[in-house]
Order: sequence, then C-alpha cells, then structure tokens
Amino acid sequence: MDSIESVLSNAKESMEKALKHTANELVKVRAGKASPSMLDGINVDYYGTSTPLNQVASINTPDTRTITIKPWEKNLLTEIEKAIKNSNLNLNPQNDGDQIRINLPSLTEERRKDLVKQAKNEVEAGKVHIRNIRKESNENLRKLLKNGISEDEVKGGEEKVQQLTDSYVKKIDEMLAVKEKEIMTV
Repeated sequence: MDSIESVLSNAKESMEKALKHTANELVKVRAGKASPSMLDGINVDYYGTSTPLNQVASINTPDTRTITIKPWEKNLLTEIEKAIKNSNLNLNPQNDGDQIRINLPSLTEERRKDLVKQAKNEVEAGKVHIRNIRKESNENLRKLLKNGISEDEVKGGEEKVQQLTDSYVKKIDEMLAVKEKEIMTV
C-alpha cells in the first residue's frame, strides 16, 4: 500500500497538472491582443484526419490586432477558414488566396467584463479540481490507518496536503489577477 510520502507526492503532481491545465485554459481567453495560442484547440480536416491547426500552417501575429495563418499546402485554405468560422471564438477569417488574416476588433468594456467572467470560471474550475485532489489525498491518508500508520502521522499528512492545496489555490489566484489586468488594460 501507499506511504504518506507517496500520497503527498501524488497530490503535488496532480495539483501541478491542474495548475498547468488552468494556465492553458486562461491562455485561450482572449485579452484583446492577437496571439497564436488563441487558435489552440482548432483542428482542421487534413486528408480525413482531424489535425491541430498549428501542425498544418504557420501562425503569426504581425501586430497586436492581426493573426495571419499561412498553410503549408494551399488546398487547406478553405478547410482552415471553415474550422475557424465553426469554432466558438467569434473570429472572422479573411482568405486572400495565399493566407488567412484575422483582424481582432477592439474590445468593448462589456466584452472585457465577459472575458474576465470567463477567466474567473476557468480559475474556479481549477480550484475545484485542486480541492477534489485534496479530498482524494485525505481519503488515501485515512486508508493508511488500517496499515498501522499512527493517527498523528495521518493528521500531519493531512496538514501537509492542506498546505499544498493552499499554495496551489494561491498560484491560481495570482494567475487570475495577471489575466484580469491583461484583459482590462485598454
């Protein structure tokens, strides 16, 4: 069976993954500046296979309001355009026959507030995931009582799991503060 150290190690590893996932989700929340990562998650039909956009085209940001997508094969232009239109990113791609341009409109105050709300939802999902890891870890620690580990050691382990939880929740809150500032900066 597990030891207290392995339960703590698993908890830390899982919380680190939850933090990275939340960070990746926050990157997708548009902050008014063009970023190639905004198109992460868009897949293109490439010879019958759903392929990530960044694997079939180069994606650049020549300025803060424009994204250009230059496919490695010209016949993919319409597929890429269709995939972007079908994504829920509310982007309007323009195909010039050579590449696709996406011009990002300036964000209104209302849209900025919606984006902050979206970022807060992502952060809350990350916190819930971390709290679930805490709950699972504490249950695993309590199971160790049956294997002869003392109650004091289990209590100490639970305290360490709580410290881990607090530190990861704090990191997620810090990520939100940075993202919120980024979104609200005009």
